[in-house]
Amino acid sequence: MTTTILWDVDGTLLLNAYSGGGELYHSAVERAVERELGPALPRTHGKPDGLILREILTHFGYGDEWHERARTVLDDLSVERAESGDRRETAPGVEDALRACAARGWRNALLTGNSLTRSRVKLEGAGLTAAALGDAAFDWQRSYFGATARDRSEITAAARAALPDDALVIIGDTPRDDEAARAAGIPFIAVATGAFTVEELRQTEAILVVPDLVAGLDEVLAAIAALPAARSGA
Repeated sequence: MTTTILWDVDGTLLLNAYSGGGELYHSAVERAVERELGPALPRTHGKPDGLILREILTHFGYGDEWHERARTVLDDLSVERAESGDRRETAPGVEDALRACAARGWRNALLTGNSLTRSRVKLEGAGLTAAALGDAAFDWQRSYFGATARDRSEITAAARAALPDDALVIIGDTPRDDEAARAAGIPFIAVATGAFTVEELRQTEAILVVPDLVAGLDEVLAAIAALPAARSGA
C-alpha cells in the first residue's frame, strides 16, 4: 500500500502572503467583468478558489456563467505577479519534512484550494521544484486542486475516490482542512504556520497539532507511521 501525504499549500508549505491574497481574487473578478467593483469582501482562509470566486461574483450580481472567465484571469494574474518578482517563502522546516517523508517511502502530493496553475507558480517561485527536491518532489498525478470546487470537501472526496488503495493523510493549517478531511475519512495533521494558532487548531479533530515543521517534525513523522494503513505498507 502506498502512503500519500496530501499537503496544503498556503499557510502550510508556504507562508501566507503579507498582502494581496484576497485582493487578487477581487482583481481577477474585476478584470473578468471589465468594471471596478467594491468594496472587496473580507479575506477568508481555507476556502478553495472556486468558492471564493463564486462568492465574489454572486455578491456583485454575476452568475456562474462568469466563473470560467474569472478562473482564467486568476491564473493569468498569478503568473503575471510571479514573473514580476512576487515570490512566496516556504514555511519553516518544509524542505526537510518533504525529504523525510520521501526517505520513508511515502509520496508527497498536494491537496489545495488553489488551481493547478497557481500551485505550480507559487511552489516554483519558492524554490520547491522537482529539480530541487529530487525524490521528495510532488507527485502531480496524486494531487488535487480547487479551481472549480464549491466546497473543500469536494477536493478531499475526489482524492479519496481516485486513490482508494492509498493510505492518505492531509497536512494543513486551517479548521476547514480538518472539516474536509473528516468528510472523506482522511486523517488530518495541523501545523500552525498559517492564520490559526496551535490553540485554535486543537479545537479541531486533528490527530496531531504542531507549531511548525521544525519543532514538530519528529511528531508528524511518528503520527503518520503509526496510522494503521501506513503501517501495512510503504
